[in-house]
Amino acid sequence: MVTILVVYHSQTGRTKKMAAAVARGVDSIENASATLKEATETTLDDLFVCDGLALGSPEYFGYMSGALKDLFDRTYYQARGRKEIFRKPYAVFISAGNDGLGALRSIERICLGYQFKKIYEPVVVRGEIDEDVLAQCEELGKVIAAGCEAGIY
Repeated sequence: MVTILVVYHSQTGRTKKMAAAVARGVDSIENASATLKEATETTLDDLFVCDGLALGSPEYFGYMSGALKDLFDRTYYQARGRKEIFRKPYAVFISAGNDGLGALRSIERICLGYQFKKIYEPVVVRGEIDEDVLAQCEELGKVIAAGCEAGIY
């Protein structure tokens, strides 16, 4: 059984809806299970034991949420150089007020430092979370879960 950590921050509920859709996509794959956690509750052990990551954030002032940045700050030095995270597959989903590019860039830059492996194009949404957005998020979850389950990533 593979486990995908779906970690997110949400104040308005929009990113939380996206995270739930990603988790549904993961759970729809045989032999895959989603662990859905808020960034403030996520630990270094969560990063170590998962087989892949889906990282979700709203865009604040052209940057990721402070809660997601806090997760990275709390875990980076202990995780650095550890085989448990090396080349761990990840994907990103963002609820943007602007264009989402600053938030995406900051997340991807930090993921380079962790030596995670980007495996899917990000889902960046401006405006309301509709059925199309949720379908894109479910697809993201399916891709990362199926790839990990098949041993591709």
